[in-house]
Amino acid sequence: MKVTVENKKGLNKDLKIFIDKETMNSYMDEKYEEIKGSVNLKGFRPGKVPKEILKRQFGKAVFGEVLDKVLKETSTKALEEKKIKPAGQPKLDLKTYGEDKDLEYVLSVTELPKVEIKSLENIKFDEYTVKIDESETDKRIKEIAKNQPNFKEASPDTKAKKGDLVSLDYKATVDGKNFKGSEGKNTQLTLGKDLFLKGFDDQLIGVKKDDEKIVEATLPENFPEKELVNKKAKFNCKILNVKQSEEVKINDEFAKNLGAKDLKDLKILISKQINDEYKNSLDRLSKNQILKEIEKIKVDEVPENLVEEEVKVLSQGMSEEEAKKNKKNFEEKAKTRIKTGLILNEFGEKNLIKVTEQEVQAEVQKQLRMMPGQEKMVMDFYQKNPSALASLRGTVYEEKILNLIKEKGKSNKKEISKEDAEKILKEAHKSDHDHSHGEEKKETKKKSSTISAKEKKPATKKAKSKPVAKKTKKVSKK
Repeated sequence: MKVTVENKKGLNKDLKIFIDKETMNSYMDEKYEEIKGSVNLKGFRPGKVPKEILKRQFGKAVFGEVLDKVLKETSTKALEEKKIKPAGQPKLDLKTYGEDKDLEYVLSVTELPKVEIKSLENIKFDEYTVKIDESETDKRIKEIAKNQPNFKEASPDTKAKKGDLVSLDYKATVDGKNFKGSEGKNTQLTLGKDLFLKGFDDQLIGVKKDDEKIVEATLPENFPEKELVNKKAKFNCKILNVKQSEEVKINDEFAKNLGAKDLKDLKILISKQINDEYKNSLDRLSKNQILKEIEKIKVDEVPENLVEEEVKVLSQGMSEEEAKKNKKNFEEKAKTRIKTGLILNEFGEKNLIKVTEQEVQAEVQKQLRMMPGQEKMVMDFYQKNPSALASLRGTVYEEKILNLIKEKGKSNKKEISKEDAEKILKEAHKSDHDHSHGEEKKETKKKSSTISAKEKKPATKKAKSKPVAKKTKKVSKK
């Protein structure tokens, strides 16, 4: 194979690739040997059909398959030999080809530009840790205790009031008749919450243990027996007991019930929990700082074909007039995104960053936890949309790159209070909101596909003019 580079115009260049007919014939012979054992022709034993007969019978199909294979193999080797990383899919133009002929074709390719990544190791950014005051931890623990149910049985003559827990058996009728689901045993109601039927709780205020009480309530719109919807039912209630809430004592026993070793351990866990609530958002601010610094790195030329593709993504769903109006703005955004993606990709490749299948699945599980009750829908979405899974892989890849840049970069460590953290996040949110004001919401969610280019291998596209034959709730420690 002989490869020469011609017509160099910036990032665009043509690779002229020549394979002599002897090499092509050896590929053909290899293919004939491969199919010989599987061909059944009348008058010949399996595996004994002469090559000339095979050529007459299958020559065109065999050549098509061989040509397809040679083009794929040699175009990839040519790019590797000339150390060219293509930006997008190269175009292939066949010049000379045919059985018992030399093969010559031109591969037109736009090359990814060379980018400088050394400065990433000296990149500066703020890194925050939140100092949680002890009073903040105590306040959170008191809130938890307040929401922990702690009921103790009251004396038999105690009358139930709002906030008390009443246990009861009941039998209900509509128009004097029983109905499906009309009986309940040891039903517990916290008076005032109105979680059973509207107005039911209020009628139990003042009852005592062993009392019997007739309660009337309207059956709701979502009642299973449709013919009884909005009908008034009578509930004959037998009061089993009345329990009153007591203030939860914050002690070692309380801490153990929440999964901690003791109260001291609980305070450590809660302090970490509060810190973690801010950590992700503050980490994202640090990474945004890094991305802003990356945007300042100079790249001499950005491939036009990638800019065009990104502009299409940004203007997706817009009218032709609207897309035309925003074209210049979109081109600038596209160039920034692509440049950032190229730099991150280069850093990822140089540092041998890979994304494993386990990491992708872990990210899917993370998405599932964020959407309780919709797990099946999310799983179906990723199973039916490989591009969405590829995008998720790209997100994980980018996150790993940014984490490594953080490790290698120069962080300005800042310990701040919870109040300062809230102020910083509020200002960042306001800044983001002002920046994105007036833009399409869906546009802000789109990401450049450049970052996931690492996961894709360059492919060649055949020239249309000369078609080639194809092959056939507890607090837990983290």
